[in-house]
Amino acid sequence: MELVFTIALFAFSAGITPGPNNIMLMTSGVNFGIKRSMPHLLGIIIGFPSMVVAIGLGLSAVFQAYPMTHQVIKVAGIIYLLYLSWRIANSSSNLEGKQTAKPFNFFQAAAFQWVNPKGWIMAVGAIATFTDISHALIPQVLTIAVVFFMVALPCASIWLSFGIGLKKLLKNERQQRIFNISMALLLVLSIIQMALPD
Repeated sequence: MELVFTIALFAFSAGITPGPNNIMLMTSGVNFGIKRSMPHLLGIIIGFPSMVVAIGLGLSAVFQAYPMTHQVIKVAGIIYLLYLSWRIANSSSNLEGKQTAKPFNFFQAAAFQWVNPKGWIMAVGAIATFTDISHALIPQVLTIAVVFFMVALPCASIWLSFGIGLKKLLKNERQQRIFNISMALLLVLSIIQMALPD
């Protein structure tokens, strides 16, 4: 039970801090509201624990055998995040009767976990820290994934709620545009550390 609590603390501290998922979820809340952002939220809270299971049950061995695979995913993730930053900066809401973007659907949000650099660090860090190779690996990995799922729901909901709250404060298209550009810049800043050499 103590281990579960420790994993939960790790998951909460990693999941509540700003990162690509949270920035994009808050932006979705501002631009699309809670109902249209729910598939995005569900894609995160189901997609990330699924990635933890995949990494814990063997993908990390592939990366050790073929380090270039990890580097390719990292570069692809950075490029994709830059593209998403551009999309966020150039999107508009329906404040004035128009809308130039769509929210992430469930599958897009779940797939995004595989190119999210912060997600990789969290998943690999959790597996490396909270598993013991002298015991059966599958129950340990599943425990970590379940804890991340349980913690991701409130963390992601908080960030979506921030977006919903901000939507009420942004009264016109200009304010929304400034917000979207600011969030795009924050997303780019979250990428910079990932782009630096290991």
